[in-house]
Amino acid sequence: MPEKTAKEQASRMLWQVRPVWPQRDELARALGVPPLIAQLLGNRGITHFEAAQKFLQPSLNDLVEPGRLVGIPAAVQRIRRAIRDKERIVLYGDYDVDGIAGLAILWHCLRLAGLEVEYYVPHRIEEGYGLNAEAVRHLADKQTDLIITVDCGISGFEAAELAAERGIDLIITDHHQVEDTLPQAHSIVHPDLPGQDYPCRDLCGAGVAFKLAWALAQECSQADKVTPEFREFLISATGLAALATIADVVPLQGENRILAHYGLTGLAASDNPGTRALIEAAGLTGTALNSAHIGFRLAPRLNAAGRLGHARLAVELFTRSTPARARQIAAYLEAQNQQRRKIEKQIAEEAAGQVRALGMHKDDWRGIVVAGQDWHGGVIGIVASRLVDGFHKPAVVISLTDDKAMGSCRSVNGFDICQALTACAGHLVSFGGHAMAAGLHLKPNELEPFREAFNRYACANLSSADLRGKLAIDAEVKLADLSVKVLERIERLGPFGAGNPEVLLAATGLKLAGPPRRMGPRGDHLQWLVADGDDPDAARRPGGLVRAVAFGQAKWEKKLIDADRVDLAFEPSLNHFNGNTTVELIVRDVRIP
Repeated sequence: MPEKTAKEQASRMLWQVRPVWPQRDELARALGVPPLIAQLLGNRGITHFEAAQKFLQPSLNDLVEPGRLVGIPAAVQRIRRAIRDKERIVLYGDYDVDGIAGLAILWHCLRLAGLEVEYYVPHRIEEGYGLNAEAVRHLADKQTDLIITVDCGISGFEAAELAAERGIDLIITDHHQVEDTLPQAHSIVHPDLPGQDYPCRDLCGAGVAFKLAWALAQECSQADKVTPEFREFLISATGLAALATIADVVPLQGENRILAHYGLTGLAASDNPGTRALIEAAGLTGTALNSAHIGFRLAPRLNAAGRLGHARLAVELFTRSTPARARQIAAYLEAQNQQRRKIEKQIAEEAAGQVRALGMHKDDWRGIVVAGQDWHGGVIGIVASRLVDGFHKPAVVISLTDDKAMGSCRSVNGFDICQALTACAGHLVSFGGHAMAAGLHLKPNELEPFREAFNRYACANLSSADLRGKLAIDAEVKLADLSVKVLERIERLGPFGAGNPEVLLAATGLKLAGPPRRMGPRGDHLQWLVADGDDPDAARRPGGLVRAVAFGQAKWEKKLIDADRVDLAFEPSLNHFNGNTTVELIVRDVRIP
C-alpha cells in the first residue's frame, strides 16, 4: 500500500483546544469538584463561585419575577378585563415548537382562570411567518375582542394597524429581534425591549408566554404566592417551556437553564394526554429525557405538522385532546415526520448534486445557491443547514414554482447572512432574518444573477480558513482522568444546547488495542479500543482500555487499520449495559499523528 501523504492523514477539521483557564484550580477547590469540571464551567463563562453554584444546582426560586418584564402588568389587567366581561380571546401562535408550546401554556392558564379561549395558527406555506393582515381580518369578522400573539407579532406592523382599525386589542408576546419602531399594540411583552433591564434577554417565545401565565396566575390568586391549583399548573408548564427552550436553540443559561432543567423532568412525568402520547410515539416512555431527546425525537415530530401540513393538530395535541384523540394525533405526526424525512433526504441529495455539478464545492465558490422546481418550502431550511454542515459554506436553498421563488438561508460563524442579502437586495423581492438564518423571495429570472452576486460577496468576506470546519474542544485530557464519577459530574452540567454545548474533549497519542470493527445493520459505524499512549499496563488495568465509537464513519476503517497511534476529538459518554457502567468515547474526529 502506498505511503499516505501528510495531507491525507490530517483531519480536514481545525481543532481549537481551549487553553487551561487560569482560575481553574481555585474554582475547583472552592466547589469541591475535579479540575476538569471547573475548566468546563470557565469555558462556558461561569467563572465565579456563586454563579457556578447556581449553574450546578438550578432552582425554581431563582426565576425572575414576571412583573419585571415590561408590558406584563398592562397585559394582565387587559386579560383580567376580558375574563370579567367574557370577551372573545384568540391566541395567535407561530407554527413551530416554540409557538405551539407557548400557545398551549397560555391556553391552559386562561382555561384555569375560567375563560373559554380559541387559537389561530397560520399556515407556513400559504400565509408565511407571523401575524398577517388577512388572518386579523378573518378574526375581526368573527367578533374577536382580544388577540394575544405567541412567539410572533413584533414585526407585524400592517396587521397590528388593521387590528386597531377593527377595534381589536392586541397583546404581543414575542422574543424575536426588535426593530427601530414597535407595532401598534395594547401592550408588548418582550425580554429585549429597549429601556428595560430584564436579566434573561434570551427567553424563547414559550418562556415569555410562561412568564405571562405566571403573572396572570398571581393576579387570579390575588397574591404573589399562587393557589395550589395554579402552582400545579405552572410546575407542569415548565415541561412545555423546556420543550420550546431546547427546540428553539436559545442559550441554556440563567432562566433558560432553570426552565430546561426542571421542565425535562416535568415533561417526562406529565399527565397531559398529548405529552404522554408524543413521548410514547417517540419510543421514550419511561426514559429520563435530555436535550438530545427533544432535539432529535420530540421536536421534529411537532415541527413536521407545520412543515408539511398545518400546525393546528400539534396545538390540539397539547390542549383539547383526549387520550384516544392524542394517540391519533401522535400517530399522524409520526407519519408526517417520516414523510418529512423522505422529502428532505430527496431534496438534500438533489441539492448536494447540484453543488458538485456547478462546481460550488470548489475553493473559488464560497457561497452556495441552489434551486429546484417545487422543492417543498417546509424543508428547504433544513436542507440549507445540511449543506452548511457538509460543505462549511453559507447556503441558500430556493424553491421554484410557476409564479414565485422562495428561499431559506443558513450561514457559518462570522458571516452575517442578512448583510449578504442586503448587498444582493437588487435581485430580491424581500428578505429577513438574522445573522445565521434568513428567508427570501427572489425576483423572477434573477436566479443566476443572484447566485453570482451572493458568491462575489461571500468571496470578498470569507477566507479559505473561514470555510474550514472547526471543533471547539473544551480540554485535552488523559483517558485515565475520565472515571465514571467524573463523567457523572459532566452529565450534571446538562441539559446541553446553545450556550452550554455538549462537552468535547481531545486525547492525543492514543494506542489502538486491536483493529477497528464495523457495527450497525449496514456496517456504517465503527468501534475500536484505545488506551493512553504512556500507559504500558492499560490492557491489564481496569478501565485502562476504553471503547471508541464513530457513528456513520465506516470510511475511517482503512485509515485506522494502518495506524499505531491516533488523536481523537470526542464526547465523553457513559455506557450502561447489563448492569455495568463504563466510559465510552463518541468520536467526532480522528487524526493520525
